[in-house]
Amino acid sequence: MEEGKLSMSCRIRLVLALHDHQPIGNFDGVFEAAYQDSYWPFLDVLEKYPEIPVALHTSGSLLEWLVDKHPEYIDRIRMLADRGQIEIVGGPFYEPILATIPRRDRVGQIAAYSRYLENLFGSPVRGMWVPERVWEQTFAGDITQAGIEYTILDDFHFRCAGLRDDELYGYYLSEDEGRLLKIFPGSEKLRYTIPFADPQESIDYLRQIAERFPNSVVTFGDDGEKFGTWPGTKKHVYQDGWIHRFFDALKANADWIKVSTLAEVVDNVSPAGKIYLPDASYREMTEWALPVSRQVNYYQLVHDRQHTDSGWPQISQFLRGGFWRNFRVKYPESNEMYSRMMQVSEKLEELSSGEAARERPDLLGLARTELYRAQCNCPYWHGAFGGLYLPHLRNAIYRHVIAADTLLEQASGRDGHWVEIAAADYNLDARKEVRLASDRLVAYLSPAKGGHLYELDIRSINHNLLATLNRRPEVYHEKVRQAGEKQGHDDGKAVSIHDLVAFKQPDLHKRIQYDSWPRKSCVDHFLQPGLLLDRFRAGEGEIGDFATGVYETLLRRSTDQVETRLSRNSSLGPYAVTLIKTIGLERGSGQLEILYELEGLPQNVPLHFGVEFNFAGMAAGASDRYFYDANGRQLGQLESVLDLAGCERIGLIDEWLGLDAALEFSQGSNLWTYPIESISQSEGGFEAVHQSTMVMPHWEFVAPQSGRWWVKIGLSLDTSAAQARRLREAATVG
Repeated sequence: MEEGKLSMSCRIRLVLALHDHQPIGNFDGVFEAAYQDSYWPFLDVLEKYPEIPVALHTSGSLLEWLVDKHPEYIDRIRMLADRGQIEIVGGPFYEPILATIPRRDRVGQIAAYSRYLENLFGSPVRGMWVPERVWEQTFAGDITQAGIEYTILDDFHFRCAGLRDDELYGYYLSEDEGRLLKIFPGSEKLRYTIPFADPQESIDYLRQIAERFPNSVVTFGDDGEKFGTWPGTKKHVYQDGWIHRFFDALKANADWIKVSTLAEVVDNVSPAGKIYLPDASYREMTEWALPVSRQVNYYQLVHDRQHTDSGWPQISQFLRGGFWRNFRVKYPESNEMYSRMMQVSEKLEELSSGEAARERPDLLGLARTELYRAQCNCPYWHGAFGGLYLPHLRNAIYRHVIAADTLLEQASGRDGHWVEIAAADYNLDARKEVRLASDRLVAYLSPAKGGHLYELDIRSINHNLLATLNRRPEVYHEKVRQAGEKQGHDDGKAVSIHDLVAFKQPDLHKRIQYDSWPRKSCVDHFLQPGLLLDRFRAGEGEIGDFATGVYETLLRRSTDQVETRLSRNSSLGPYAVTLIKTIGLERGSGQLEILYELEGLPQNVPLHFGVEFNFAGMAAGASDRYFYDANGRQLGQLESVLDLAGCERIGLIDEWLGLDAALEFSQGSNLWTYPIESISQSEGGFEAVHQSTMVMPHWEFVAPQSGRWWVKIGLSLDTSAAQARRLREAATVG
């Protein structure tokens, strides 16, 4: 045998599986850049190597965009699939984490996407991509019920089940309720060498496996964006020729490396055994799911032992992080989206078994598509990836879930103006929340958590004005602080996202701040008299517990109006004070009427009271998003820090949304505004992100003899500009 060659008995199969994805709501320019930098150039190279097949998964959100914007890409995929070089891999249509959606939607999304792919490409769909490889064993039954034979997870899942490295070179059978699913373990080693290490390192790794375990199967499964979109990879992969060297190396070693598809392996290789896998994802995801304090402990343990403890390889195989569903605990905003989505899913299920299924199947079909889009995973979690911190992705979830909810109201027979109020456990915390809803608005309040207005949906533009995000500690904030004045920069080198250190703005360490209460609306503050804006902005000056305390609740309803009365008796220093706030909504109105009443106020004592409102999804740093006063005078863009006196009205305009949101006060108020900015991590590095605009009217006064003080606040939401624009666009199309 020639030096460097292996005998035919030492052959090994290598599966290259790529996952291409862009989330619902991402900017069109991001889609286009990924297409130009990754998706199209990869096919350019692949077509020149007909002997190298790949398994390709494209998320439905990306594929629908490609069908619309780049039909030539679809034609090229179809050609490569017809000649057997691409295996089309399915999955849930809009890339939801399977643990985020109910079983009926798991099966529905997977089956719907298989049908779509088969109609588009004419190829049978046998395998699927599990989004973010988040796994629970019961998914095996759901996946097979949807018609799928096999899937890919990470070798980390298999290690967590007790397998050794030398047992990871093949695929395994798994089962749930008698349904069999074949599962491939994706190699973590190859995830880090492809495409970042020299191709020879991957070849050497495969050679070692082939020599020790002849006729093995090794699977690489990872993001297609690694090939051009990740920082530095376009130059590295294409201009510097990494991908050509890699494919040439595979060709040069074709006598012992057989590049295969998942289907070819399943059809020609027997399973390595049977296994039941524990709840897991890829290793890094399980780390990100941990609470921050435990993440710090975890990373410290790894750092201390990895290079000093000779037994670390044996110890580390039993080390695991957290459970994915706890992202909904770590980030209450994720739970808010999840809970709202679940309400719509349950309502759709209910209507689908009633008269609406017969009378309005068109509306139910549209609502199901909107619901599925609202289940796209990216805004529900956060790590080195994950879009929870990106407002445009959270806004997209609400846009589709609100659209689905409105369609279901129509399907249930509602038309014209209507209004209703109800109390139920809407956010799954075993406490009742209040829901005020009409044909124009939907408002949710949490009596058990400060009586906050925590969601405000505007149906005409499918926008949740309270898709806010609190600023909270993240494990990487210490890295930002340590960088200080020695901030890193993007030097153009290709590195794994997990190792990237880059800063998109200067002095981010000076802008890290955390919130002590939820950044919602109708947040009640008793403050130190004379408190200045800078101190309040720093989280100082609060007196009492009205901002987060429990409020008693009373609901009132009539044909034309509903309202909820929330009250709390608590201490204000040595004084017992009662706060009552009543939020009302009239049929056909686009305004919330809010009445604040303070009772039992002490005599001859200076008081300082404010009501915090937050406005999310109205972007900062744009000339067409701005404040205005009662005279219509512009006061600055929505990131402006304002300290105003004697205000009767403050408005916020977002011309792009077509929204005019305004607060009016029955008593002239002082007014503070400032931006809520998070310091977060994304694929491109560390950055400051505008999350919401805080607006707080506040009053300093001495109580009258009655011990009672009150103010009325009107929150009006005018979308006539957006509606007029839609009419113009429709007329143009017509």
